[in-house]
Amino acid sequence: MPQQNRLVKPGRTERIVLSETGEQLAVPEDWALLAPGDGPLTKMVKAKGPTWLVQVKAKKRFISKGIWAKEEHILAAREELEAKRSAPGYAKKRQQQLDGREKKHQEYVEQFYIEVLDFLGFHCRYAGLASRLARVVTEFATPVGSGTVARTERIPVADRARSAVIAWMRHQTTNYDRMAIARVKGTRRQVRRELAGRSLDLLQLYRDGHDIPPSCPLQRALDSSSLTDS
Repeated sequence: MPQQNRLVKPGRTERIVLSETGEQLAVPEDWALLAPGDGPLTKMVKAKGPTWLVQVKAKKRFISKGIWAKEEHILAAREELEAKRSAPGYAKKRQQQLDGREKKHQEYVEQFYIEVLDFLGFHCRYAGLASRLARVVTEFATPVGSGTVARTERIPVADRARSAVIAWMRHQTTNYDRMAIARVKGTRRQVRRELAGRSLDLLQLYRDGHDIPPSCPLQRALDSSSLTDS
């Protein structure tokens, strides 16, 4: 068993894990748990031999709790990585990489904002409100590691923008988070579909330039968001 990579879940005790089929597995005595958080170190350890990736499910995402691997592999990888990181020029190169990622992220944030604004398509009388909404949704959806639809590359950016607006409105302009939804397959999806329809109807009022009462849930949500930001 230790000769193969595995996906496992935490067991009842520290050195007992559960396989994907629920089988209890004892962690080999010469293995240690490497905590998550250092991607390069984890990658180097994985390259040295079999590992068991410990994951737990949180809502629809899987969160890593670390990897089990031979302790000697972890120690060796740490030494190699420390030597690499202390080499002349590494810090400068690393900073250049980080700056490049940040620049790319900011470019994506602006692109996403434009896509959201385009999806909203509000009448000119509501141009200011459209800009505020687009910024709020963009800030909500684009943080790296947020796990939101904005961070996926499986669908076009325009579709991500639409989904992000609908998701934000579902949580901010409806009572979705307080609804008691039956735990029946397909029920939650149906509720989301109905709420999405209501959100689209509300957006259409702004697109058509109709008079909107101050009690509009969208305006209240934006005002609340502005107070929170300040």
